[in-house]
Amino acid sequence: MTVSNWALDASHSSVDFSVRHMMIAQVKGSFNEFSASISADPQDLTTGSIQFNVELASVDTRSEDRDNHLRSADFFEVEKYPTMTFSSTNIEKVDEDEYKVTGDLSLHGVTRQETFTVTYEGTGKDPWGNEKVGFSAEGKLNRSDYGLTWNAALETGGVLVGDQIKVSLQIQAAKA
Repeated sequence: MTVSNWALDASHSSVDFSVRHMMIAQVKGSFNEFSASISADPQDLTTGSIQFNVELASVDTRSEDRDNHLRSADFFEVEKYPTMTFSSTNIEKVDEDEYKVTGDLSLHGVTRQETFTVTYEGTGKDPWGNEKVGFSAEGKLNRSDYGLTWNAALETGGVLVGDQIKVSLQIQAAKA
């Protein structure tokens, strides 16, 4: 294959996260609105370019009160910082289907370099003849690196919300 542009198929993709809660459990959530610009040879991402945008107001943890708190100035402050963005700067092949994708992640007015493990899941044609490609991505962010430091001390020790956020993406895209 050669480098091609790929349009994100949001209805077959997801952006999910989890964070430690009360030092005893993981709370999971998703972002329901996101977009991407992918220019790549899916079988060799090293020459590709990936831009990703997440609408932070679309956070969904299945709790309206918690979601509203996450949108507030205590966390994302979506009125001032409505999006989280990622722009790849380096893509390194690790093995046949796995890559380390490094880029600039911007969140809450802070831009830092982050690396995600990306797996090429394959290509195929849908029933209408459209060429599709699939990827999965995993990574970890420390929310304090982005100024997201709200927390509450627990009577038993520890804090209410962990610092490390686990990020998981499932991406399907159509050849543009």
